[in-house]
Amino acid sequence: MNIKKYLFSAFIISLVSVIGFGIISLLISDQKIRYFDSKVITAVQGLETPGLTEVMKFFTFIGSTKVVIILSLVLLFFLYKVLHHRLELILFASVIGGAGILNGVLKHLFQRARPNLHRLIEIGGFSFPSGHAMSAFALYGVIAFLFWRHISTRIGRTILIIVSCFMIFAIGISRIYLGVHYPSDIVGGYFASGFWLSAAIWVFQFYKEKRYNRKHTHNN
Repeated sequence: MNIKKYLFSAFIISLVSVIGFGIISLLISDQKIRYFDSKVITAVQGLETPGLTEVMKFFTFIGSTKVVIILSLVLLFFLYKVLHHRLELILFASVIGGAGILNGVLKHLFQRARPNLHRLIEIGGFSFPSGHAMSAFALYGVIAFLFWRHISTRIGRTILIIVSCFMIFAIGISRIYLGVHYPSDIVGGYFASGFWLSAAIWVFQFYKEKRYNRKHTHNN
């Protein structure tokens, strides 16, 4: 894929994410999304078993701030020492750190109370958008982006995308299952993080293109 396609794709994803988040936000403000939330919560929590609860607690733990920070530090070390990336380190740190900051700002703006139906764990703070959903989307999304070009086979790239999508989905579902988020919190978190990730990739690719053009113009 050439740079123009990268930039166009990133722009479209960013635009769709902003529109999607805006729609979810309006539906929440008007209380028009209660039916969707209640139906999904009923379906997900209807699957409750002791074994599944432990699995969901594991995915919630994987999506916690502490684990995301540890994974990020390991990946930053790998990008720097093994793949010898430099500029990519800035992209990675910007995506992960920016998603956390954006989540805090949005939670403060909306101040949505958490569901109080059937909680399997206790947690404080506001509910919308889900911090776990945002950090999972940011982390596994940027991992997929950065590692894609290092995988030459179709099967390898397919596995990368499947694993990334599975982790994002599993962490989001775990929050609904455990009763600490509405489904709309998760969807809103995905949209918000999708915007931030795609915007960061757009800036990253745009800068790389400019630097490449300056270098080759100077050499010529």
